[in-house]
Amino acid sequence: MRVAAIQHDIAWEDPKANFAALAPRIAGAAGAGAPQIVLTEMYATGFSMNTDVTAEPVGGPSTSFLVEQAQHHDAWVAGSVAERVDAAERPHNTLVLAAPNGAVHRYRKIHPFTHSGEHEHFRAGGDHVTVDVEGLRVTLFVCYDLRFADEFWATALGTDVYIVPANWPDTRRVHWRTLLRARAIENQAYVVGVNRVGSGGRLSYVGDSMIVDPMGEVLASAAAGEATLLCDIDAGTVADARDRFRFLQDRR
Repeated sequence: MRVAAIQHDIAWEDPKANFAALAPRIAGAAGAGAPQIVLTEMYATGFSMNTDVTAEPVGGPSTSFLVEQAQHHDAWVAGSVAERVDAAERPHNTLVLAAPNGAVHRYRKIHPFTHSGEHEHFRAGGDHVTVDVEGLRVTLFVCYDLRFADEFWATALGTDVYIVPANWPDTRRVHWRTLLRARAIENQAYVVGVNRVGSGGRLSYVGDSMIVDPMGEVLASAAAGEATLLCDIDAGTVADARDRFRFLQDRR
């Protein structure tokens, strides 16, 4: 399967502007033969804590955009949104994976980023989510989850590729790049890390999106500008790596 990681800037708290900017990028990725297309965390608003403005109900405009794009291009399209399940509760930072048939899969970020106060504005999720996408077992995580190896370990045996959209700031870029490769090596699976560029709030972002193979080799990467990474990944490569190097069975 060909996967497209779209590294993009985000217009702050302006979903309509982001929909307009991303629609041609998604079309280009689909035209390049990618049935799996990944956008960033909070792709439509930026990593804003102003949830009175940014949070949407389940099936709101930001989710609807992903569903429409998936159906129009016969592709799987993923991006994180601020989603309010209950009007009386804080929203979740939800990674929405829209399928070509209109189905929607949701992963709610397990680890809010307390360093920035995300936990004060967003509720934590509690469940792992793995979806069969074109014969690959795709497990969904979001940004700060990357620091918690146990979450990845818990899903490794049923995973071929981890998708990790992010708004990871430039001040900790070495952590981002290192952890993406570490999660791939530890779990002998592909990792697709998709980070934003530009600035939002008081932070700057330099991208460093990458697609890493099960042996930790970087197959595609981007630096500070907007870019679309395209890479062919194969469940057989995961199975072969795990058969040749039987590390997972030695875990305790």
